[in-house]
Amino acid sequence: MTTPFGTRLRAAMDARGPLCVGIDPHTSLLADWGLGDDVAGLERFTRTVVDALAERVAVLKPQSAFYERFGSRGIAVLERAVADARAAGALVLMDAKRGDIGSTMAAYASAYLDPAGPLFSDAITLSPYLGFGSLRPALDAARAAGAGVFVLALTSNPEGAEVQHAVRSDGTTVAATVLRALKAENAAEAAEGRLGSYGAVVGATLGGAAGEAGADLAIDGP
Repeated sequence: MTTPFGTRLRAAMDARGPLCVGIDPHTSLLADWGLGDDVAGLERFTRTVVDALAERVAVLKPQSAFYERFGSRGIAVLERAVADARAAGALVLMDAKRGDIGSTMAAYASAYLDPAGPLFSDAITLSPYLGFGSLRPALDAARAAGAGVFVLALTSNPEGAEVQHAVRSDGTTVAATVLRALKAENAAEAAEGRLGSYGAVVGATLGGAAGEAGADLAIDGP
C-alpha cells in the first residue's frame, strides 16, 4: 500500500522541521526581485526558490494561479517545479483551491492526484463550499495515491464569514460542519492505524477561532 501522506508529512517534518514555504510569484513580488512579469521572470523566480529550498524544507507550496495566468508556458514551469521539488525530497502541496461537482471534480482530482500525471502533488488545497460531499472524488483519489488534502474551513479574508460563519438548522456553523467532516475522514484513517492525511485551512489571523478549529479537528489515535 502507498505510504499515506500523513505518515510522509510527519517523517518530513521530523527530518527537516515544520516549515512550509509558499511559491507565490505574483506581479509585485517579481518586480521586487527585479524580474519581468513574464514567463522568463516566472521561471527564474521559481527555479531560485526550488534550488535553494527543496533539499531543506519539508513542504513547498506553489500557488497554481500565478502559473496559470501565463497559459501553457506557465504550466510547464509549474510542472518542472513540482518534479524537481519532489525529486529533491520536498513534499509538494499544490495550492489550487479546486472545488466542483461530479465529473469536473473527478477531473481536477486526476490532474493533481494521479501519480501518472505531470502535476501530481503530495497534497492539494480544496474548497468545500459546493458541499463537502462534492469533494469525494478528490478525497478518494488522494487516499488511493497516498496523497493528502487541505480543505478550506475558516479563511482570513473578511468575505469568508458570510458563508463560513453561517449557522445551519442544527445550530452548527458551516465551518464547523467542514471540520467535523474532515475529522471523520481522519478517524477512518486512525481506525486503520494510520496518521490522517486530511487537514483544514484556518486563517492565522482568526485568533481564538483558530484554536477552536483545532479542537474540532483533533482526534484520538496514532
